[in-house]
Amino acid sequence: MARAKSPPRNAFYAQSGGVTSVINASAAGVIETARRHKDRIGKVFAGRNGILGALNEDLIDTGRESPAAIRALTHTPGGAFGSCRYKLKSLEQDRAQYQRLIEVFRAHDIGYFFYNGGGDSADTCLKVSQLSATMDYPMQAIHVPKTIDNDLPITDNCPGFGSVAKYVAVSTREASMDVASMASTSTKVFVLEVMGRHAGWIAAAAALADTRQHPLPLLILFPEIPLEQAKFLAAVKAKVEAHGYCTVVVSEGLHGPDGNFIADQGLRDAFGHAQLGGVAPVIANLVKSELKLKMHWAVSDYLQRSARHIAARTDVQQAYAVGKAAVELALKGANAVMPAIVRTSNRPYRWKIGMAPLAEVANREHKMPREFITEDGFGVTAKGRAYLAPLIQGEDYPPYRDGLPAYALLKNVAVRRKLPAWSKG
Repeated sequence: MARAKSPPRNAFYAQSGGVTSVINASAAGVIETARRHKDRIGKVFAGRNGILGALNEDLIDTGRESPAAIRALTHTPGGAFGSCRYKLKSLEQDRAQYQRLIEVFRAHDIGYFFYNGGGDSADTCLKVSQLSATMDYPMQAIHVPKTIDNDLPITDNCPGFGSVAKYVAVSTREASMDVASMASTSTKVFVLEVMGRHAGWIAAAAALADTRQHPLPLLILFPEIPLEQAKFLAAVKAKVEAHGYCTVVVSEGLHGPDGNFIADQGLRDAFGHAQLGGVAPVIANLVKSELKLKMHWAVSDYLQRSARHIAARTDVQQAYAVGKAAVELALKGANAVMPAIVRTSNRPYRWKIGMAPLAEVANREHKMPREFITEDGFGVTAKGRAYLAPLIQGEDYPPYRDGLPAYALLKNVAVRRKLPAWSKG
């Protein structure tokens, strides 16, 4: 007598860390692809607020959302299911956490784990992937890459970065035109602070605003290059004398020769990282006090990573593609891997999806190569521009209603709990 075919196991998807304007496109890629394979994957549950959704058994039934609502995620910013900054301890440090995960996964027959995040999220996904071997629970865990910082190794670039890069390049050009208009009698220096703790990819994107057809007096301050105050001030003075004004784009992770962050507030997030922000006024006040020039400053902060209205089409396509690939890799039996973007050509720009082992991704940072930064430390080389330029290409405007973007608002219906509440002990 033929053995009855076992029913398809369910999947868990969650978003982690700082969200991006295109992370929901990855969610759509995961959910839509899983729906096309109902014979292999049952329901897709989303964790409310990342891995906490699994620990708290706070699961969302994405099956209660219409195809149109899931499709609308491709043009919706933020994290549709909520995100978190929560780092799992090692199995040796907190075995109870992993026991709880297995209890929740077993209660809801979850056999696929898709975690959408950056380097720390890759670490969480790697730990979950090891449940099969260490705690005898069959589980396939695939990391879905995302980070505006563009600092994951192996992948050519990270979904989320291209759109932030486009926002920063556009903002740099527009703000510079504003300053140029007023420079003869008013502001001479404008300072824009962008994100980037250790890697200067976002700050580098500002260089794309400065072209032969539209030259700008621009200085970029990278985390990879320690700030030398005298050298910087001399560069600002030279730009103002030559052009009448200067725009400075500074990464939040800028540090001095002593290695300390200039904007370190002495606070730490859940991952133990320094909470940064506020380097722009420091740099602007330095210019004001030492050069006696009128200045203005701005911090792009959440605006840069939530600006879906100006997302790069390339970025949207890649974000969806890694979500789709994550499911396809799982269906092929993969575990502890990440879909990676592979650049195959610069001109014309072409890319494909490859695969990276999570052990080579988790907790590693890919910084700006020195060859991408000009010798003086204030600009981007031709090689760096060749890398960056394709990533901001194309427009993918969301639909508008009454003059505003019409974004998706999901129902996010909770799955009935089957277990007692989780106690962190």
